[in-house]
Amino acid sequence: MRNPSPPAVTPIAFVRAIALAYERRGLSPLHALAQAQIAPQLLHDDRARITAWQMERVSGSAMQELDDEALGWFSRRLPWGSYGMLARASISSPHLGVALARWCRHHGLLADDIALALSTEGGTATLAITEARDLGQLREFCLVSVLRNAHGLACWLVDSRIPLAAAEFAFAAPPHADAYAVLFRGPVTFGAARTALHFDARYLALPLRRDEAALRQMLQHALPLTVLQYRRDRLLVQRVRQLLRGAPGAGPLPQHGAESLAALLHLSPRTLHRQLKEEGATLQGLKDEVRHARAVELLHRTERPIKQVAEAAGFVNEKSFIRAFRGWTGQSPAEFRRQARMA
Repeated sequence: MRNPSPPAVTPIAFVRAIALAYERRGLSPLHALAQAQIAPQLLHDDRARITAWQMERVSGSAMQELDDEALGWFSRRLPWGSYGMLARASISSPHLGVALARWCRHHGLLADDIALALSTEGGTATLAITEARDLGQLREFCLVSVLRNAHGLACWLVDSRIPLAAAEFAFAAPPHADAYAVLFRGPVTFGAARTALHFDARYLALPLRRDEAALRQMLQHALPLTVLQYRRDRLLVQRVRQLLRGAPGAGPLPQHGAESLAALLHLSPRTLHRQLKEEGATLQGLKDEVRHARAVELLHRTERPIKQVAEAAGFVNEKSFIRAFRGWTGQSPAEFRRQARMA
């Protein structure tokens, strides 16, 4: 038997919401609480937290006992298997963008209390919730759960972490607001105009890596999807490369070290190096690639002196730039520029 283990970060407020769903049905939550090893008196302690394992157990028990996978959020129940049906409708999609669009559309067929919408603007994808009615005391638990379910499924479908650029919620910061840093890793805003998740739109183009057999296996233990931390980020190399390039233009490259890059990516430096290695890349190799590309661009398209090209490509002096450039191309920057002009 699997035992609960630290850290306990899930707010007891979410368990209280489940207990309220039982109360509205005239039922007792005591069996579900016992299954999750949650003492009933904890429901009265606003500071109490439970583990992911306990939340998985109490939610799973409640969904089956209430025969409602929405746990009382909506005006009609979502019988056991409803979210499995939604996942099955998305599994044949060619890429994640289509899969999430289908999830949003079909979710509206099951519950019209909220509407999910996927949109893209610039390089950012947004998964947003519009509330069609007052969700009352279950509002926070509903909105948090729906977003975590959708994000967890998206990660599972492409077998990759999908880091969040931001999460925003259309309600005031709750007393347990500090827990959101774990529930939604990345910047979190309360009191926003809408409830939504934002992430790099390039993830939408990733092909699905799951099939019907994998779906059947996943549905036997679907709840952990909301807490599963994927080791692999299939766009990590592209995201690091983009940060190293900085803003578009011919300005100097940002001087990012491992620590500053890791902070921007919400990783530790050690994790950054490990995950790049798993993708067959190194930070130094990506830096050299970006520097090389910037130098070649400036040598081709501008008349800047070699010293200025070196600075724009992120080198501390002209001598180290020339040495590195000769290693990349077998030529000095001046020789490369002359040959390019003659071609």
